[in-house]
Amino acid sequence: MNLSSLSFFRSLRKDNHQFAVIGLGRFGRSVCSTLHNFGYQVLATDIDEKRVSEALTEGIVGHALQLDSTEPAALREAGIFEFDTVIVAIGNYVQESIITTLNVKEAGVPHVVAKASSEVHRKLLRRVGADHVVFPEYEAGCALARTLTKPAILDRFDLDPDNSIVELIVPDEFHGKTITELQLRNRYGLNLLAVSQDGKFQINPDATKRLERGSAMVVIGCNKDINRLPI
Repeated sequence: MNLSSLSFFRSLRKDNHQFAVIGLGRFGRSVCSTLHNFGYQVLATDIDEKRVSEALTEGIVGHALQLDSTEPAALREAGIFEFDTVIVAIGNYVQESIITTLNVKEAGVPHVVAKASSEVHRKLLRRVGADHVVFPEYEAGCALARTLTKPAILDRFDLDPDNSIVELIVPDEFHGKTITELQLRNRYGLNLLAVSQDGKFQINPDATKRLERGSAMVVIGCNKDINRLPI
């Protein structure tokens, strides 16, 4: 999530319960399965009849059709253009991905999310009208690299390229010290948002709260400052 994505997500209808997913590769199947499990109505399509059959057999979608999404007439007949939100999950076939995205945007679909496989692909998708572009492999790779190099960081939410909110294991150096004694803002330029206790987080903990080894803490601040923590 970043500021450029904010307007897109704010424009999504909260009462929308129907989604169309084009492409039943690993990413498309994951989107379908999650939406279906959340109780939303999902129409999935793929040019491969075997993938369509598998999706229906496994019950990850309510409806699935075999069609060529580069053909506007096929999309129109399937009712894809009537959906408020369409996810183009054809990441590895650049030409088909771009043509499909162009087809649904030209037909007036208000919210189109598309999967990109490269930076050039992302730019082309935005050029033909994609409202939001995702890089599942890139994002997963970044997350893995961060986990391997900073295992104490349990979770991370990037606010923008320079600032983040991170959940991390309380460093050994912080054990037994109160929040006041740590002086996180003065020493590291960070603000403490929460501290875990008995499996739950205490939001805006009292300044007299003592941190314990093995528990978790959540901080917000500049990435350069976060990297200065003794983890």
